[in-house]
Amino acid sequence: MKTYSIQSPMATHTRPATCAEVDCPNYLRGWRIHVEAVGPELAHTARTAGARFREVQVSEGHTYLVFEAGQTCFGASRHRIDIGRPQFFVVRGGDWRGNPRGEMRQHTKPEFWVEDFAEHQQTLADAQNKG
Repeated sequence: MKTYSIQSPMATHTRPATCAEVDCPNYLRGWRIHVEAVGPELAHTARTAGARFREVQVSEGHTYLVFEAGQTCFGASRHRIDIGRPQFFVVRGGDWRGNPRGEMRQHTKPEFWVEDFAEHQQTLADAQNKG
């Protein structure tokens, strides 16, 4: 058994990004927070975070903080963008249960990984056809 993967580790292949760089929907269109659903502590944090908003009470128990578009969202620290590093093309022994022999190969070129994958598929097909 072999497991084929193409990897782009977040730590080495991405960097922190702004809302504008990732086309964050909250940045582009604005967002709202249901005050009663998040609780008093988070509502207070949202109100005092420095973002522009208006408070809208739709009905009893349904108050929203409506934030304008064009400002950094509250999830901005999680935004990341690819920095264009080449991916890792890896072949490991075993399957999802593990790799007991510790077999691992990293191909230097994507086309070598594709060729390895095709050869392995052909080996499996030949074995299945033999019965």
